[in-house]
Formats: sequence, C-alpha cells, structure tokens
Amino acid sequence: MNQASYQIDVQIAAQYVPEQSDTARNEYAFAYTVRITNRGSVPSQLISRHWIIEDQQQQVIEVNGLGVVGHQPLLQPGETFEYTSGSRIHGPVGTMRGSYFFVAEDGHRFDVEIPQFALCMPQALH
Repeated sequence: MNQASYQIDVQIAAQYVPEQSDTARNEYAFAYTVRITNRGSVPSQLISRHWIIEDQQQQVIEVNGLGVVGHQPLLQPGETFEYTSGSRIHGPVGTMRGSYFFVAEDGHRFDVEIPQFALCMPQALH
C-alpha cells in the first residue's frame, strides 16, 4: 500500500460574522470555508468529521457527525470539494482543529488531520 495513494489536502479560511454575533451576550459567530482536494491516486470518500472547538476560556466543544454540510463527497484524484460552515464561540478569539475520516475506493480507511486554525474577531488581538 502506497501512502501517496491516499493524500488529502485541507485548506481553511475563517472570518468573523458580525451580523450573526451577539457581543453583549459574549457570543461570536465565525464562518469558515474549507477546500478539500484529493492529491492521491485513489478515489476517496469523506465519511465523517470530528471538530474540536476551543474558546478563550479553554471551553472545549467536540462535534462529530457524518459528512460535511449534508454531503459525503467522493473525490476523484485531483478533484476538490469546497464548502462553507460556521461556528459560535464565547469570546472574540478561539481555535478549531479536527479530522476527517475517509474510505478509499479500494477499501483503505484513513483519517486526515485538519490543522488548527484561528477564529478571531478583527482587532481582538492588540
């Protein structure tokens, strides 16, 4: 089994969403856009997700579920799937990280790490 056959690239861009936030209640909303690209040589399907969301007070929320935004995309080699979702945290700064679980067309099962990224209201870090 060649590990290069199972390479998934994950890129994320997050932004603060002021119109969905309630700063008086210390609730801050963020949108994040995820680009998932199959850089391997075997078609692979995203089956489930696991997120770890942490706010400034080190409160941790874990989210597990099937697919992403109602989809379990099957990515052919070179194909990209992009989606936008959101998260709310208490406080203007936090982080997200996690993993996606994939099953390749040949039956190989593997996890893809989602590197930690920041959720940060503009001007929150002085």
